[in-house]
Amino acid sequence: MLTPTAPAAGTDTGLLASLGAWTWPGTTPDGQQVAHLLLAHRPGRTSHDTPDTIEARMRHLAETLGGLARAEDPAPETLGTLVTVGSHILLRLPGARWDLKAPAHPHWTRLVHDHGRAALILGLDPLAQSVDAPRVDAYLDAALARGRLLFGFARRTSRTA
Repeated sequence: MLTPTAPAAGTDTGLLASLGAWTWPGTTPDGQQVAHLLLAHRPGRTSHDTPDTIEARMRHLAETLGGLARAEDPAPETLGTLVTVGSHILLRLPGARWDLKAPAHPHWTRLVHDHGRAALILGLDPLAQSVDAPRVDAYLDAALARGRLLFGFARRTSRTA
């Protein structure tokens, strides 16, 4: 779901509307608890939404976020920011007119509040919004093995008008 923010030119509204978002609490390689946010393009609805086109859109989004890292590289802080609003989060993207709204479990929201950030994972391959947790896990495992995930951290910010 999209939520309006301050008007600006930038990230395409069509791209934002085509994204799926999944959240879950997890741990970092060193055992620290961290909130995770996965963004992936929904499968194409038209013949123009080829795998190459979808990957190009997702790579553009990674650039808009200030550049994301491969799994073997240190994850950078992104230009995207998170706002928690009740049981939902808003991901604000640089230059976007709209925020990306996603549901979040209270434990996930508490992790973002306590640590001030969430691990942002961007999938380069499409994933249906309706998939369950085991299918998300399978997607992550397969995409990680093929180098099809990009990583960064999105900082929490205060809600502003």
